[in-house]
Amino acid sequence: MKFKELGLDHEILKAISRSGFEEATPIQAETIPLVLKGDDVIGQAQTGTGKTAAFGLPILEKIDKADKNIQALIISPTRELAIQTQEELYKLGRDKKIKVQAVYGGADIRRQIRSLSDHPQILVGTPGRLLDHINRHTVKLGGLKTLVLDEADEMLDMGFIDDIESIVKTAPVERQTLLFSATMPAPIMRLTKNFMHDPITVKIKSKELTADSIEQYYVRAKDFEKFDVMTRIFDVQAPDLALIFGRTKRRVDELTRGLKARGYRAEGIHGDLTQQKRMSVLRQFKSGQLDFLVATDVAARGLDINNVTHVYNYDIPQDPDSYVHRIGRTGRAGKKGVSVTFVSPNEIEYLHTIEELTKKRMLPMKPPTDQEAFLGQISTGLEKVKEQVEEGDADKYEPMAETLLETYTPLQLVSAYLKAVSPDDASSVPVKITPERPLPSRNKRGGGRSNGGYRGNRSNGGRNGYQGKRDGGHSNGGRQGGRRDSSRGRDNASSSNRKRNFTIRNNEG
Repeated sequence: MKFKELGLDHEILKAISRSGFEEATPIQAETIPLVLKGDDVIGQAQTGTGKTAAFGLPILEKIDKADKNIQALIISPTRELAIQTQEELYKLGRDKKIKVQAVYGGADIRRQIRSLSDHPQILVGTPGRLLDHINRHTVKLGGLKTLVLDEADEMLDMGFIDDIESIVKTAPVERQTLLFSATMPAPIMRLTKNFMHDPITVKIKSKELTADSIEQYYVRAKDFEKFDVMTRIFDVQAPDLALIFGRTKRRVDELTRGLKARGYRAEGIHGDLTQQKRMSVLRQFKSGQLDFLVATDVAARGLDINNVTHVYNYDIPQDPDSYVHRIGRTGRAGKKGVSVTFVSPNEIEYLHTIEELTKKRMLPMKPPTDQEAFLGQISTGLEKVKEQVEEGDADKYEPMAETLLETYTPLQLVSAYLKAVSPDDASSVPVKITPERPLPSRNKRGGGRSNGGYRGNRSNGGRNGYQGKRDGGHSNGGRQGGRRDSSRGRDNASSSNRKRNFTIRNNEG
């Protein structure tokens, strides 16, 4: 369905068009008419499905610019999501001159108070900071018309339910309430009963939880093997912009240090970092100054970053819903994405549980061989050579080139140049990653189905008969990227244009 069919005014449609969108996503197409009509709505949707516009566009449509009260309040679980939501609503409401402000912890509250005196019509905030402003009487919700609880299950996990209840008590009873959540556990259902009036549920079907645009693979590897295997996969897949998920803060720090040691442009985020540092890292990642962002689930909650080509689950998540959140950050807006999940032998049941939820099987991938990794490195060098030849501005080097040709053969010179511009074998730099305790086994004794409906063990023979490799005759979407820092002699200027061929090979016979 096109946005112009949803009853939005010209100024809103102009902002949507400027953003490059025409077709509404399923959550938008179903939610926007209901919100415009004034209904309370429960939306079950993952990050990346367009839910910010699903509630934001009809809110912007209904704002009364003459009313100086806060007319819409969006409660977000994290500072990052609050900022991203504020930025998106500002862009969409710019033509209507609607004021949108975000308030969140870790920032100067006095500056926020000064901004609040400018009477924003839409306020986005994290629960703790919102409650602080309400207690200071710098935020008053007497004129509130619409309340949005965004990523409600995340706020539940982070222990914000009491704060949310305190905030809602200060809002008018006669209001519209919208709640968005990836899952609907019992505490969230209780919220809907306490806060909402005859809500209408809009639910994305389970088969849409992980998009068909994401190619999902898994690699069986022991903990001490994973880092070397992962960097060899980088050589083969050459990700342009990638997220790497680790289970703990220590894991994120060690992965980040290891990637930097091997020349990759990488930074990590987790809960122990200052807000200033986290925002700085995110800005670098979004602007392309970094190629790899390593994160814990908590730190990555609410991140909405476009153009992520690959997601690597260095540690398989214990909660299958977290898997959906993680990989949902790639394969957006019609683009292809790739996810690779590393699984230790005794964690395979967690993989089966994920497949039960997503209704999609992950394809097995064998670690790249030395030869496949080498071919990946050479492909990077070949792209660099081709680009420099096509630039055609090397005339001043020709006299020196002729001198070299008198001493060496063309084959020797080209080989030497190719060696110089190709990335080194990353695995030649030793990196030690502290082993983490594997997730507890989910198997029951005595056979049968395990807890929560997990599948019984499958035969491994048919699950490991495939291998990811580079192959000149087959293309699987042309993955791009894989840059490393020039301080290690690796040139990354041309990486955004590199194409990668990647096939699945059946080795069963």
